[in-house]
Amino acid sequence: MTERDAVTTQRSTVQEWTRALAESKGSPGGGAGTGVMLAIAASLASMLAGYTEPKEHQRGDLAALHARALSLREEALRLADGDAAASEAFGAAFRLDRGRERDEAIHRASVDAAKASALLGERAVAAIDDLGWLASHGNPALIADVVVGFGALRAAVAGARTNVSFDLATLRSAGATLQEVEEQHPALWAAVQQLTAALERIDHLTASVDHRAAPTDAA
Repeated sequence: MTERDAVTTQRSTVQEWTRALAESKGSPGGGAGTGVMLAIAASLASMLAGYTEPKEHQRGDLAALHARALSLREEALRLADGDAAASEAFGAAFRLDRGRERDEAIHRASVDAAKASALLGERAVAAIDDLGWLASHGNPALIADVVVGFGALRAAVAGARTNVSFDLATLRSAGATLQEVEEQHPALWAAVQQLTAALERIDHLTASVDHRAAPTDAA
């Protein structure tokens, strides 16, 4: 497949991209889907910001939030395509014949994939406060959209957290123990715990406004 033929978030329709995601080839895969979910969360934040009439003292904060959301939408899609490329390298490493070259390729591909997912997770975590601000100060008529945004953001954080953890654990296929992985890649190891904590924050924020978003749910 040439670069021109490749399915990407930049050149493909939603129909084309999701059709590619549905194929059994891994690129795009779950990591790229994580980026798209982050782009959806950012897009909803941007929409909500546009519909919000701020108080005078909130204008600067809302304008900055709106700009961050617009920028994040574009970056998330670029990161989704980058993750798809990392997935191809990941698969190619495992198709090599067993031996030192294969082990080294798996190590490189696993670390690169973990770094790509960690960056996505970092960007997703940074967006939590903005959606939280919109939950408290945004247009109350759109509180349901806030909760949908939290759902998309949670999917992005959960995907990043799981992919970083899985990619690090894959280094065992190259002969490393989990203790050695932690010692060699402390920042990536810590990212898993940070993303787990972020999931708890999102769940707390969602629960705090769910009664407004879904008032007919007696539970």
